[in-house]
Amino acid sequence: MVKPCTKKMVVKYLIRTYKVCIRRACALVNLARSMWYYQSVRDDSAVVAKLNELAESHPTRGFDNYYFRIRNEGIVWNRKKVLRVYRLMRLKLRRKRKRRLPARKKEALLQPLHANQSWSMDFMSDALSNGRRIRVLNVIDDYNREALCIDAQFSYPAEFVVRSLQRLTYERDLPRQIRVDNGPEFISHAFQDFCNENEIEIKYIQPGKPMQNAFIERFNRLLREDVLDAYLFKNIRQVRRQCEVFSEDYNLTHPHGSLKRLSPTKFTQFQSNGNLPLMKAMDKITTSLETTEDNNDSNDVLFSNLQLS
Repeated sequence: MVKPCTKKMVVKYLIRTYKVCIRRACALVNLARSMWYYQSVRDDSAVVAKLNELAESHPTRGFDNYYFRIRNEGIVWNRKKVLRVYRLMRLKLRRKRKRRLPARKKEALLQPLHANQSWSMDFMSDALSNGRRIRVLNVIDDYNREALCIDAQFSYPAEFVVRSLQRLTYERDLPRQIRVDNGPEFISHAFQDFCNENEIEIKYIQPGKPMQNAFIERFNRLLREDVLDAYLFKNIRQVRRQCEVFSEDYNLTHPHGSLKRLSPTKFTQFQSNGNLPLMKAMDKITTSLETTEDNNDSNDVLFSNLQLS
């Protein structure tokens, strides 16, 4: 038996294709004209919204589970109605279940008071001249922005991340916390187990908010401009060699704006020698010089305007 909704589709096809009138098209398929003009007034939006909610929160359940959940909430809907909407939404076909991340809290980005209190990590992607993709892992100390690790690999699974952190233990202590994004390498069991074993707190930023990891993002920009975008590399050995040169130059000579124009190494030396008052004095001198230059520029403009008048 052909349903009226199917007959209406045939009538639409006849009218559009063969240019016949509505009366003749309805007569050919044995459909009453009153049924052709009938418009449904039922509203299933509430059922659709409820089924969508249940499908998102319980994607592996079936219709019976959804229906009795609805009844247990005190909503009285006819079973046939819910089943009809369930079939129209094609929920019988299982949806792909996404791995949902726990809620991430926004936290203030503060500079630590000592080294090895907080590190930041992030990945960068690039390609060799032959088109083969590479990944670069960057690790910096939030205290003095020192580049601790710049490691390039063709593939960088979580086990390689753990291995890079283990290599750093030969030179320094591990931090109390590490700030990372929600990449698959950082939410993996291998990375989380390593941090738990070494009592390291993982600070995840919110998805789509790279500015919450601004220390490493600023470092990534420098590495991108001075290395990855500045050279064409034939092999990964050239990338590693140039990254080593950049790391040494950055740590020893790069004047960092947030470190009173000192390099990470110089900043650490000043702090370890107790020269914090000297640094504050240098900051005041720099500020006064900038103010003097601004005043001189404004005086020059005023003098030129007087000459013109």
